[in-house]
Amino acid sequence: MAEPYVKKLSTVLLEAITDKDPLVQEQVCGALCALGEAQPAEVLRACEEYLWQHEKLAHPYRTMILRAMETVVSSHISDLDKDMARAVIFLASSEMTRVKDLVCDWQQAASNVLVAVGKQFIGLVMEEVLSKFQPGALPHYFVVQTLANLAASNVFGMVPFLTSILSTMLPMLGMAKHDTMRVAFCCALQHFSESTLEYLANLDQAPDPTVRKDTFATDIFSAYDILFNHWLQSREAKLRLAVVEALGPMSHLLPSEKLEEQLPKLLPGVLALYRKHAETFHVSKSLGQILEAAVSVGSRTLEAQLDALLAALHAQICVPVESSSPLVVSNRKEVLRCFTVLACCSPDRLLAFLLPKLDANNERTRVGTLQVVRHVINSAASQMEVKKPFILSSMRLPLLDTNSKVKRAVVQVISAMAHHGYLEQPGGEAMVAYIVQQCALPPEAEPQKPGPDSEDPATDSVRDVSISTLYLVSTTVDRMSHVLWPHLLEFLTPVRFTGALTPLCRSLVHLAQKREEVGADAFLIQYDSNVTLPSPYAITTRLLTVSSNPYLGDGRGAASLRLLSVLHRNIHPLLGQRWATTVPLLLEHLDEHTEETLSQKEWEERLLAFLRDTLAVVSDNTWICQLSLEMCRQLPCYNGTPQEKNFLYKCIGTTLGAASSKEVVRKHLQELLETARHQEEAEREGLACCFGICATSHLDDVLAQLEDFMRSDVFRRSTGIFNIFKDRSENEVEKVKSTLILCYGHVAARAPRELVLAKVESDILRNIFQYFSTKDPALKLCLIQSVCMASQAICSSAQAGSFHFSRKAELVAQMMEFIKAEPPDSLRTPIRKKAMLACTYLVSLEPALEERVQADLIRGCLHSVMAVLPEPEGEEERQESLYLDTMHALEDLLTSLLRRNVTPQGLQIMVEHLSPWIRSPRGHERVRALGLSACLLRHFLEHLHVSALVPFHNLGLLIGLFSPRCADLWPATRQEAVSCVHALLYLQLGYEGFSRDYRDDVAEQLLALKEGLVHPDPAVLFHTCHSIAQIIAKRLPPEQLISLLLTLFESLGDPDKNCSRAATIMVNCLLRERGSMLQEKVPEIVSVLRSKLQETREEHVLQAAQHSVYLLASQHCAAVVSSLLGGPLPFDSHTCTLWRALALEPSLTTQVLGLLLEKMSRDVPFKETRAFLLSSSPGREATLLPLAATCALHEVLSALESGPAVLELYPQLFAALLLRVSCTLGVLLPRSLQAKERRSVGSAVAPKSLEPCSCAVDALQAMLLRGGNEDVVRRVELEGGWQLLRTSAGHEEGVTRLASAMAKCAGPRLPLVMKALVCTQSSVYEIQRVTSTAFLAELLNSNVVNDLMLLESLLDNLAARQKDTSASVRRLVLRGLANIASSSPEKVQAHGPQLLTAMIGGLDDRDDPHSLVALEAMVGLARLLELVKRQDLRSVLLHVAIRIRPFFDSEKTELRSASIRLFGHLNQVCHGGCEDVFLEQVVAGLVPLLLHLQDPQAPVTNACRFALRLCGPNLQHEELAAVFQKHLQEGRGLHFGEFLNATCKLLMYHFPELLGRLAATSLFYFKSSWEDVRAAAPMLMGFLVLHAEPEHQPQVDLEQITAALQLLLKDPAPLVRAKAAETLGRLVKFA
Repeated sequence: MAEPYVKKLSTVLLEAITDKDPLVQEQVCGALCALGEAQPAEVLRACEEYLWQHEKLAHPYRTMILRAMETVVSSHISDLDKDMARAVIFLASSEMTRVKDLVCDWQQAASNVLVAVGKQFIGLVMEEVLSKFQPGALPHYFVVQTLANLAASNVFGMVPFLTSILSTMLPMLGMAKHDTMRVAFCCALQHFSESTLEYLANLDQAPDPTVRKDTFATDIFSAYDILFNHWLQSREAKLRLAVVEALGPMSHLLPSEKLEEQLPKLLPGVLALYRKHAETFHVSKSLGQILEAAVSVGSRTLEAQLDALLAALHAQICVPVESSSPLVVSNRKEVLRCFTVLACCSPDRLLAFLLPKLDANNERTRVGTLQVVRHVINSAASQMEVKKPFILSSMRLPLLDTNSKVKRAVVQVISAMAHHGYLEQPGGEAMVAYIVQQCALPPEAEPQKPGPDSEDPATDSVRDVSISTLYLVSTTVDRMSHVLWPHLLEFLTPVRFTGALTPLCRSLVHLAQKREEVGADAFLIQYDSNVTLPSPYAITTRLLTVSSNPYLGDGRGAASLRLLSVLHRNIHPLLGQRWATTVPLLLEHLDEHTEETLSQKEWEERLLAFLRDTLAVVSDNTWICQLSLEMCRQLPCYNGTPQEKNFLYKCIGTTLGAASSKEVVRKHLQELLETARHQEEAEREGLACCFGICATSHLDDVLAQLEDFMRSDVFRRSTGIFNIFKDRSENEVEKVKSTLILCYGHVAARAPRELVLAKVESDILRNIFQYFSTKDPALKLCLIQSVCMASQAICSSAQAGSFHFSRKAELVAQMMEFIKAEPPDSLRTPIRKKAMLACTYLVSLEPALEERVQADLIRGCLHSVMAVLPEPEGEEERQESLYLDTMHALEDLLTSLLRRNVTPQGLQIMVEHLSPWIRSPRGHERVRALGLSACLLRHFLEHLHVSALVPFHNLGLLIGLFSPRCADLWPATRQEAVSCVHALLYLQLGYEGFSRDYRDDVAEQLLALKEGLVHPDPAVLFHTCHSIAQIIAKRLPPEQLISLLLTLFESLGDPDKNCSRAATIMVNCLLRERGSMLQEKVPEIVSVLRSKLQETREEHVLQAAQHSVYLLASQHCAAVVSSLLGGPLPFDSHTCTLWRALALEPSLTTQVLGLLLEKMSRDVPFKETRAFLLSSSPGREATLLPLAATCALHEVLSALESGPAVLELYPQLFAALLLRVSCTLGVLLPRSLQAKERRSVGSAVAPKSLEPCSCAVDALQAMLLRGGNEDVVRRVELEGGWQLLRTSAGHEEGVTRLASAMAKCAGPRLPLVMKALVCTQSSVYEIQRVTSTAFLAELLNSNVVNDLMLLESLLDNLAARQKDTSASVRRLVLRGLANIASSSPEKVQAHGPQLLTAMIGGLDDRDDPHSLVALEAMVGLARLLELVKRQDLRSVLLHVAIRIRPFFDSEKTELRSASIRLFGHLNQVCHGGCEDVFLEQVVAGLVPLLLHLQDPQAPVTNACRFALRLCGPNLQHEELAAVFQKHLQEGRGLHFGEFLNATCKLLMYHFPELLGRLAATSLFYFKSSWEDVRAAAPMLMGFLVLHAEPEHQPQVDLEQITAALQLLLKDPAPLVRAKAAETLGRLVKFA
């Protein structure tokens, strides 16, 4: 039967080959190949017969079949007999030549079959092919192509045939008129030649070792003649390329004399193709082969062709590359290979041609030539050895080229030279200098996209290439060590090589370390023989200076310091040990930071400390003087880098400070003053730092030098008209003065404190005073800064207290002049800041300033800063920083003045100065004034010393000034105002005798209130003001109340309306908290309520209204409630406020809540109506009174004070509001309110929106909050329960989440709540029964029912509802009963029969068309099964399994998932007792479970995983259970095919008798409505067949399976068709 059945399977698959889907076609081909693996001959025969029988089958499908045949033949060529091979060969030959026209895919596939067979049966194939390759007639294109491919795939088999093939082919060449045919012949000749060459190269393995090249020479030459002399002239580009591809390998087979004879024509002919083709790879490759052939025979005529060859090849290498395609890259490689051949045979001619090209100015020419030179240096090293001087000298002009592409090529040439010893020749130094020069290029100057070149790092810049080249040459080319060391040191100091410092240092470090390994003598630099090298002083200065900017230039700081450390023996012999410790610390500091985090000041201090330590170790005055001299010499090198020059000045000052020769010090200082560029601000600062640092050791010499310089000619200006051009300009002189003044300041700041006091007035300030009359801003700044430094130096001296500064007032007046001269409304220079800073230091010195002078100082500084206009948004950060610094300077000055008079009077003086600014109509002035006030008060508090208990007499006045500003329009002002009040309260406590560290709870509350002041909402803001007033009232002394009130009343007219309102709030609060007048004014407040409530929204009016309502309700509760309920809905904000006022007192609130509950339940919740106009569906409208009562309840319950009353009425409120929510679901507003809402849509201010259900939910939330159940509200909110409660679809789930939250967070409340809800069992409203049942059912999910002993009563109550007419109620009853498994698992056994009966009753519920009750029963059973007694379960087990089986294939996802998951639980409880009984059910369910693993719904697939894992043990085979456990873990991806394969393998091993049953069940799912399941079914069938033993074949009906699969091949889903085809391939197992 096997062969006919395989044939049938093959035929079925072959019929499906015409499927429109490419994936299905591929799968069909795969199935054919799978059949071919088992029965290759039968499948090949079936394919052959099918193709013969279906002559009209379209060629794309014939192609697919032929490709399948090729695969089978290739895999089983050794299994084919000659007869089968002949049949296949004949078919393929026929298919290949069936039509004369070219149909490439089809004929190529047929040709491939022949080539595949030819690997084993070359004789048979050649017999067939040669039958169609007859003399005198042109063969089919693919006959020639097949011969070519056979030659390539079976060299040893084909070469013996080549002689006869060539003899037959040669006459055909002349007959070929079409270019396509000619191309085929060229391809054949190419492959024939390549095969012959391979055969000859491997004669030791060849079947006929007697074959010689001469055998083919004549025929090849004849073919060559036609190809070269005729076909190469064709206009068809494809043919020309085919010809030239063939000529390359053919040239090796030509007779030597013929090749020599043809070269003069052949080479020009090939070169001419360069002009005709854009893609020249094949031309270059062929040319390279021809050249190799010519060189191999020692051609003499090649020399005459060299010029043309070189010119053409050079032109190719210079062609601009527009593409990075593989062919372009390969062409360049082939061209360079040609140059290698020519370099080996004619190096002189090659260089004579190339080197002059380097002088060309054309970029392409020069770059191309350099690339060839580099290649030749590398590939023909021995031939180039004697040419090194010529090549080096020819690089002179390329070194001058500025083009980046040329530069990159030059660098690469130099790299090649370095590896081959060129740089050791004379002229090599220029190459090294060139590399360093390119390393110094600025990164930003690099081009973005250099031209792509396979051998060039196209994305790297010239600089990057040069850096990597320098490092590689330094570290990997040993012969370069003596070339680069110490030569590279010459490049350290010139400024033009600054950009190359990092790579230079790294290379030098490596070279130095290598030298040091050789020996100390080799490492020491001989300066006598290397006069061009920089001195140790120059190296030290350079490396130390550039290290001040350590992250610049790829981290040159670390590189410089490492080099400095390595060179220690060449710098000074004593430094090695010390630098071995100090340099690593500096490097570690750099490693710990980045450019953003490094403090420049700290880093410079570390470097200067390193320099001081170095000078101390050397301790040689001569060496130190030489170093200082070198530092001064290098100063001009840093004119373009002010930061580094500034640092170098500091280094000079440090070095001079260590010098012991006073003459040298004075000489250097004089030169520095004379040569400095005084116009540069940074340089002035640097020079001043230098003098200051030097003054630490040479104070007298520095002052003397400055004095001498002041007397020098620099400051003398002639008045003669003839000398005007000889003198410096006035501006220049001012800059010199600025430098001099700064120098005095830095000298004062850095000189020893014990010496500076004696000289500050006589030597320093005396000279500074001469220049105060200037108008130059820069000089002003220098004067102020120097005065500041001098004053600070005096203050920090130990003798400052006894120092009498006689010119203090004069200096203060001068500073004030500078401040007043600044424009009052703008801030552009730091003059104000620095002048106030100077005054701050001056104020603290003796003698004290006069009161008038002090007042003028305060007034002038305030006016200078406070009135400055704020900068517009988006201004630069520098301006903002300047303003902040100026404000800080003003703060420091005012606190310094206050420190001299820390009394209430002194504070009052300060506040009086600030008062106009505090009340200013301009916000920016107020915020500044409040900020200063807060700062002064904090300072006053910190320095307060009370010797006796005295009153703080102006407390009320000050609080009255600051407290209304807590509501200022500017948030920052509000914050500062609270800070001021806070400080004032603590000042009062201090005057009352409390210690400074005492913390008052009341006063501390102010700080917490500051956050509320940031809030823009006026309600929040004024509430915070009210709280502030309460705090003030608690701590204000009685005698200060009147002054405070009077001050506050003054603030009622404040221009800022917010402050006016805040004053009103604070007045009312103070009167309410502290005065008795409030009770007397109650009638007046009621009157205000009646007359003003609708006219104004002022806060004090609303407060009065609330109070009035409260009083009225205390006496007439029912009347007030009725009156307020009669107001229009929805309640406006005034009415809501009044409702909330009724919650102020618990007993009153209880009465109000009771009345509202009674009114809410008095009337029906809704009325049935007809929807408006067209719709006939019934609708519901809320009744008015219960709706109004619900809204009122919400408002009352929203008040925090209603808490005690809520606790008293908790169960009634909860039950009433929950049921109110349920019976308002989907209920509309009363028609009157609907009309009102429609009218209000266009109004400017629409009233609050009203929706009956939302009102009830809001009231319930408020009730829980007031009842202390915030956690319940929060929990339900997080779970989305409140939103669910409002919707009909989610209401039930919302109730469940509410019940769960109540059980977890409000357990003690539940007994009374449950009692209230049980009463609703008989409610006429179904929704209320559903709501109460859902709530009670969820309670059984919590253990709290056991704690409160509610379980039995709850069970009884739910059991009583089992027969409810509502399916929803019956479903919820089952859910509640199943919840016992969660809350009371230990009680399940006691109630087992009752619970199982209820669940099975749910499974059999016939009144539920949607099976939702059955679904709940299945979910409940899954939870209960493990907990009930085994004897209770055994009787129902099979009933349940059989009852749920139909749900496995339900259209509803939930039913499929629940039934399958329950099936898993049934398996679980069967373990260890009833497996035998249940095995039949497991087998029956196995196929559905396996196939539903491909279910489109994730819950179903997860349920299948679960069920299969639990089914495993019941199958009583550990291996199968292990496979289920391994592949079906939760959360793990499933490779379905792999899992199904493993499962079927084990099933067929352990249960071979089930094959028929499993296959039959699988057939059922061939018609599944789910595509993925339909595709999985044939997969399962295929794997079962794959692993079944042949003896079990009778269990299955192969005809039925094949027919079913044949039908699936017509399925609309491509995936299904593909799987069907795959399975058909596996049925060969039973063949």
